[in-house]
Amino acid sequence: MASQDPAGNRAALIRRLLALLRPLAAAGLALLAVLAPPGQVQAQGAACRIAVLGDSLTAAYGLSVNEGFPARLQAALQASGRDCQVIDAGVSGDTSAGGLARVDWVLADRPSHLIVELGANDALRALPTDQLERNLDAIIEKASAAGVPVFLAGMLAPPNLGAAYGNSFRQVYQDVAERHDIPLYPFFLDGVAGDHTLNLPDGIHPTAAGIEIIVERIMPAIGQWLDKVS
Repeated sequence: MASQDPAGNRAALIRRLLALLRPLAAAGLALLAVLAPPGQVQAQGAACRIAVLGDSLTAAYGLSVNEGFPARLQAALQASGRDCQVIDAGVSGDTSAGGLARVDWVLADRPSHLIVELGANDALRALPTDQLERNLDAIIEKASAAGVPVFLAGMLAPPNLGAAYGNSFRQVYQDVAERHDIPLYPFFLDGVAGDHTLNLPDGIHPTAAGIEIIVERIMPAIGQWLDKVS
């Protein structure tokens, strides 16, 4: 008869216990996901992952990826002591309708926060402002349903479209922000628009230096937002 090994027996017993506990642990996590309020499971211990749902202004158009708005915002946040990843979800040429069509995909990546920067291409195409408003409303509603707080970056219409269109366009962002009780940064291109030294030759898209100014100016508002919703 072989002699018994107490250490070996203990190791075998531990392995059997672990095998029994694994299904129970998985069931517990599944139950937590069902019972917890929307967004609570994601929030517990989740990293700061900010998705930027935007157009070419946030998609590093004409620049390297490292010079674009998401990369520079991430660098600024980390320099300020915030351990945040900023995800580039910008697509050049996107209107607010394009952003709405993509928002489910963006939210499926489980960001902890969402910055919405859309509308410039709506204005360039002189699309109806009520359409812009409906699309922004729908994007924010989807994010809210997923438990993801939203920061809205506003845009202004080109002056050549007339005062009536410009006023209506600007009012959309104010109304949407108030209706959903979310922060609004009134003009994403503040300090950069119209300055040929801070824009590419097309006069529309910021240079790397222009992006730095945008990040510098928007950072205080984003910091306040993160403090409020975290």
